[in-house]
Amino acid sequence: MKKHIYFILFITCLFILVSCNQQKAEWQGTIEEKDDVTIVKNPKEPLYNGDVFTLDEELIIGDAEGSEEYMFSRISDIDVDNDEKIYVLDSRESHIKVFDKDGSYVTVIGRKGQGPGEIQRAGNFSITPNNEILINDSSARSLHYFSLNGEYIKSTLLINKSMFTRPQANSQNNIVASYVVMDNVVISHLKLFGPDLKEKLTIFSYELAKYPVINPYFPQCYWQISRDDNIIWGCADKYEIQFLNPDGILFLKILKEYDPIKVTEEEKGKWVKSNWGEQGVPSDVKVSWNDNQNAFMYLSIDESGRIFTRTYEKSYDEVGYYYDVFDSEGKYIAKIPLKIRPLIWKKGKLYTIEEDDDGYQLVKRYKVTWNY
Repeated sequence: MKKHIYFILFITCLFILVSCNQQKAEWQGTIEEKDDVTIVKNPKEPLYNGDVFTLDEELIIGDAEGSEEYMFSRISDIDVDNDEKIYVLDSRESHIKVFDKDGSYVTVIGRKGQGPGEIQRAGNFSITPNNEILINDSSARSLHYFSLNGEYIKSTLLINKSMFTRPQANSQNNIVASYVVMDNVVISHLKLFGPDLKEKLTIFSYELAKYPVINPYFPQCYWQISRDDNIIWGCADKYEIQFLNPDGILFLKILKEYDPIKVTEEEKGKWVKSNWGEQGVPSDVKVSWNDNQNAFMYLSIDESGRIFTRTYEKSYDEVGYYYDVFDSEGKYIAKIPLKIRPLIWKKGKLYTIEEDDDGYQLVKRYKVTWNY
């Protein structure tokens, strides 16, 4: 009997030892300096394996029936302030609903219209480091500014800037955003603007389309501004994430090896049907297909400086996708399955926009736990 107990203890200790060794595995990448730029090269496999990340759902906001204060027509964006108040942009209603950290309704900001303090149709917004609400009103071709308590501050016209996308402000009120120049060749420009929207720096430009040729899987740019005003961005034609200081000077590159995911015939068929229906591609249009999906999709940063990018590899349950996680130094540390897109990381919480079984949109908050 004692031998049996000793054997069980031995196996248990061995399992713990092996698990610890896996968690303490050495990072297999390299770091080099070139022309004052740190280049971090990551392997295909992350530093940590296993369940290093868990989410516990703790709050749901949204009600398909009941009080109108908790009902949404179309949620297009969310953000969270330092008091953990939750701001929800309803693009169809052209306003932002505000909820406290317990999910109770507080107020509504903005209303539909074309006058001062009114919104025509906004696709996205953000809370700036100076605690102002920056709303991108694409229909009015304007940026609107409100205080956190809902007072209208000002609007700035977006002159000669089509498809102005996801403006984000730093502590100096400079703005990073993209816009599109449309001609025979459609080009997207990612730029740094001053507070007056005068262009300070072109970060990157790339071709979206050249009529009559269309590339359904053209690479897109993704960007974020960190807590210390650094610009973090990447264009998904390759697995490379760049860090610029607030003046736009490159100081860090993160690279990662990866296995490209093929574009399937099923995916091609779905894309054609969603754009032109059963009749298929028009005779005056030529579709140029990529062999592979882009290197990654989306880019988000939590308050510890971790960077998250979505891959095209489906998770084990075929519901979501795997996300690559890099630490603040650029090392590839984890590969986590998520069925939801992470939008806002705040004080150890993750905020998302999701749908229930009937397709009704909800805002959810999760407690985040890291196990490494």
